[in-house]
Amino acid sequence: MDAPSAGLTEPAQPGGPADTTDPEPPPIQVWPGTPYPLGATYDGAGTNFSLFSEVANAVDLCLIESDGTERRIRLEEVDGYCWHCYLPNVGPGQFYGFRVHGPYDPPAGLRCDPSKLLLDPYGKAFHGDFDGDASLFSYPLPDRHDGVGVPSEPGESIEATSDGPSTPATETGPPRGNAEPGDGYAPTKDAADTGGAPALSDGTPDEVTGARTSSAETSPEAMAEPAPATDEPADPALPQLNSLGHTMLSVVINPYFDWQNDHSPGHPYHQTIIYEAHVKGMTATHPDVPAQLRGTYAGLCHPAIIDHLKELGVTAIELMPVHQFMQDTVLRDQGLRNYWGYNTFGFLAPHIEYASNPDRPASAVTEFKAMVREFHKAGIEVILDVVYNHTAEGNHMGPTISFRGIDNRAYYRVVEDNREMYMDYTGTGNSLNARHPHTLQLIMDSLRYWILEMHVDGFRFDLASTLARELHDVDRLSAFFDIVQQDPVISQVKLIAEPWDIGEGGYQVGNFPPQWTEWNGKYRDTVRDYWRGEPATLGEFASRLTGSSDLYEATGRRPLASINFVTAHDGFTLRDLVSYNEKHNEANGEGNRDGESHNRSWNCGVEGPTDDPDILELRARQQRNVLATLFLSQGTPMLAHGDEIGRTQHGNNNVYCQDSPLAWMDWSLAEKNCDLLTFTRKAIALRTKHPVLRRRRFFAGVPIRWGDQTLDIAWLTPAGQEMTTDDWHSGFG
Repeated sequence: MDAPSAGLTEPAQPGGPADTTDPEPPPIQVWPGTPYPLGATYDGAGTNFSLFSEVANAVDLCLIESDGTERRIRLEEVDGYCWHCYLPNVGPGQFYGFRVHGPYDPPAGLRCDPSKLLLDPYGKAFHGDFDGDASLFSYPLPDRHDGVGVPSEPGESIEATSDGPSTPATETGPPRGNAEPGDGYAPTKDAADTGGAPALSDGTPDEVTGARTSSAETSPEAMAEPAPATDEPADPALPQLNSLGHTMLSVVINPYFDWQNDHSPGHPYHQTIIYEAHVKGMTATHPDVPAQLRGTYAGLCHPAIIDHLKELGVTAIELMPVHQFMQDTVLRDQGLRNYWGYNTFGFLAPHIEYASNPDRPASAVTEFKAMVREFHKAGIEVILDVVYNHTAEGNHMGPTISFRGIDNRAYYRVVEDNREMYMDYTGTGNSLNARHPHTLQLIMDSLRYWILEMHVDGFRFDLASTLARELHDVDRLSAFFDIVQQDPVISQVKLIAEPWDIGEGGYQVGNFPPQWTEWNGKYRDTVRDYWRGEPATLGEFASRLTGSSDLYEATGRRPLASINFVTAHDGFTLRDLVSYNEKHNEANGEGNRDGESHNRSWNCGVEGPTDDPDILELRARQQRNVLATLFLSQGTPMLAHGDEIGRTQHGNNNVYCQDSPLAWMDWSLAEKNCDLLTFTRKAIALRTKHPVLRRRRFFAGVPIRWGDQTLDIAWLTPAGQEMTTDDWHSGFG
């Protein structure tokens, strides 16, 4: 038998001595509770539990004890498809999950499976791990080795370019840590390995868990007593393996925290300098961060890190995904790990591995809050990279850990004429169904929670075009945009779109509504092309330098709508951009097939490391050229972590699976490349000092004031003469 999840001990086995000596647990009072808020809400005296499912016939709330035993409480109260109860005296630290009884008919898009212990979509903390066991899957794995759902290229990814999304580039599927068990994955454990145990009436093998089950009347006087299950017979098509002990557990938290009069710095966009960072990557090797805090929220807000950001002039830190995400077994078996974290499932929970005390799940919440509070004290905003376009459950062959087993058709977009399959606009196997009211509600509730309860200052929406798709096309008038626009909380924070996905018509740079800013992929591509000497780029370079009015002015937006960047977590670092012509992703174990091949980079004459002083000087100058362009451009600049000290990934442009020094910041470079660090600080200081470099309006080529012939902008040749049409096409630079 496989070991239960971390922190749980092996439960007692039926028929053994423990069955005759263990006393029955005390009864639990079950009160009706309320349908809202969804999830587990502790009020100081007890906890309200509520789960949405439109397709369920019955729902069990499962309380999991520290020894792995399970008590089931049948939720008798149903209001608007929300199944709920209130348990007095149940509070923070309680492990729980749900079992949803209902139809299992994959061709119809129905995937209820009560043998699976399901995570709460509104869970605020999680505990344990997924071990890849066969019990996580709602089908016998050996029978599904037919290649269905296997990605055509294991390492494909997607990075949108100014010509539209290239077909495999970065941030999709396997390259983003989303090579889920459902993406053609088959654990080696025999799906029939249940030890021949008798199954409970819902198909749960009793020997796997030794679980106690209970049902209760929903009145204050009612007590939940252990009792035999009275569920309907299990669907014979299901393998009937209980996933308890092989999946993570939801955890009740205490929401109370001393914020010490915390408030958002509230920097306007034209005064904003964004710094994209990774919680672990920023801190894993910093010599001044205590060893026990490296790779954690507490480490990220250590004075050594905050001082570095303040000395740079950063006003906002944009964190790569910190929602709870999955460590997939495929990577683990290869000695790799999901580093980036773009396969999330806990939209209200901070990732537990970034807590300095991961054995106490609720500590991730308080530690995250303390981190935000410290950044705010330093005048630095916190922006989260959020992934609401898909979940970690993968494609139709993926595990059943939460949404799929709760209400598959509500949470996911299925193919209408073959509902066993998912629409996939993200390259990860599934797409969240933001057209469904309750899925849209989950996204909005998650955003509000992070603003109101966790005090974050904004969001960067991964593959945001997926959220705006109605039937199939991206729609600027979609329900998602409408509800964000009218929300009195969400509409007041920074909203940044990654304006593309891999679906048809997904490249939407310049097409998001007012109030939104966008990662400007055209800015990235143009600046890269200009500084590597590509012809016919001068005119477009001038447009990008002045805020990309061709993209944003017609819709009433201002230069600040353009999030200007040249490098990000996708692709090469700045140092690698001037050191490599080709990607070198061999360490990812995919034969160098993963990652973007068209990088718009120039190695200055030699591929990779060199001792040639002339090439080293040219590379240093090229880095300064790019940084000067970034911070002198109109718009909102974003710097990728480590570019200020010459961070390298040694030519790997897709470190999604490299939780190692290859992807972490090497802080020794701060001294080695101190000239580059000083230059970056001075470039940001120059921008901060001079308002003309961060205008709130586009240039118009008109006099700056009445009666004055001085124009707001003039374009001159190196000789000081006004540029002509021929000059714009001469290609000089």
